[in-house]
Amino acid sequence: MKQTLQLRLGQHLTMTPQLQQAIRLLQLSALDLSQEIQEALETNPLLDTDEEHRHNNHKENDSADSKSQEDRTKEGQDGNDINNEREIQTDASQVTEDLPVDSEWADVYDSYLPSNSGSGEATDNDYLAQRSGAPTLHEHLIWQMNLTPFTPYDHLIATNLIDSISDDGYFTGKLEEILLSLDVQDDEITLEDVEAVLHRIQAFDPPGVGARGPQECLLIQLGQLPASTPHIDQAIHLCRDHFNHLANQDQNQIKRRLKIGDDELSEIMQLIRSLNPHPGTLIAQSEPEYVIPDVFVSKHKGRWLVELNGESTPKLRVNSEYASLIRRADQSKDNTFLKNHLQEARWFIKSLMSRNETILRVATKIVEYQRGFFEHGEEAMKPLVLRDIAEALEMHESTISRVTTQKYMHTPRGTLEFKYFFSSHVSTSAGGECSSTAIRALIKKLVAAELPNKPLSDNKIATILSDQGIEVARRTVAKYRESMSIPPSNERKRLI
Repeated sequence: MKQTLQLRLGQHLTMTPQLQQAIRLLQLSALDLSQEIQEALETNPLLDTDEEHRHNNHKENDSADSKSQEDRTKEGQDGNDINNEREIQTDASQVTEDLPVDSEWADVYDSYLPSNSGSGEATDNDYLAQRSGAPTLHEHLIWQMNLTPFTPYDHLIATNLIDSISDDGYFTGKLEEILLSLDVQDDEITLEDVEAVLHRIQAFDPPGVGARGPQECLLIQLGQLPASTPHIDQAIHLCRDHFNHLANQDQNQIKRRLKIGDDELSEIMQLIRSLNPHPGTLIAQSEPEYVIPDVFVSKHKGRWLVELNGESTPKLRVNSEYASLIRRADQSKDNTFLKNHLQEARWFIKSLMSRNETILRVATKIVEYQRGFFEHGEEAMKPLVLRDIAEALEMHESTISRVTTQKYMHTPRGTLEFKYFFSSHVSTSAGGECSSTAIRALIKKLVAAELPNKPLSDNKIATILSDQGIEVARRTVAKYRESMSIPPSNERKRLI
């Protein structure tokens, strides 16, 4: 094979480290960005914040002003310090002589804080040690179990039963499996013992916990109400003997079986609706998720203004003291170290400024497009896609996608993510377009205004929207309804 030389012309895109850093900062959330800035400040000595710079200057001025004052008062203080020392030593000697041998410092001094003394164990005064996560249902039940007088066998059974209780508060296991899982002899624990322990757990807080189904859950909660509660006996009779009619919302059958009228049935249903079918949700709490808005939106003199959140992105600067130590012609190790970190600091500050500018431009354009939403609410939301913002700002669609991910805007209507303002569209009879967010708002409004005994079906909702000029199919209404966790019409029917 003959070897030859060929010359080819071509173009290719190479991402520089500066561009990679700018893209990475652009897609970070406010919390991640604050962590990234803190890490950059700790690793790069050439980076500094304006607050630290002002603090250092203020500290130098204060030290210079107070230096002369210290010289003037030094002679007078020397004599006073000697007298104070003698008084303190005298008071301490008197206190220690009066104390018994087995006394401790904490018995005398209120502000005494014992230290760890290098033991590695957290004390009660450690703030971080006192912080704990949100309580779970399992921990809450175990705590109550330890306060309940159980025999060793019953304690073992209760531990296994609590392990089988779901986050909703229902017992999802089987008593036979619990009995088989216990490592005891056959004649020591029976199935009746396991069920008896389960009934004791069902008396724990929250009411209804440990139930094996919705019917038992409601009966447990009704049984814990005072006997003087109005219509308590009829509510228990309805849940125990006619639960299928209650689940099917069969109003006529319930009135016939209980031999009651509409008014009495309404009061019974109000009592049952006051119960919680998912008792575990009262205890099982999730860790709070904090959201830091990137921009603030406010209305001033009839105009909507968009401002960056200065607290989420502190102002950075190059440390002038370290930068002045750099010498151009010096190739020493220390000088090279300062040069490299100076360049990195400038790149980081430039990337941060580019990120803030891009977020502000995108947020301003979103507010401009969705002004109807800020003025009138969700029903005035316009259809908007990433391509619309990209073409308006002459940016790439991927850049808009990075900007709108995990970025939040604080508005008079709440703190919303940038992506909330983007939605698909549905054609209208007038030839225009309607946002899917606006359609969801209309469906939610129609369901809220419907009659409890005659809820609107998906087909009826689609007909009402068609009369308003919004052409939407029944299956589309069902999809939007399910996305908002709204049950179908047969489950929304209420007895009155």
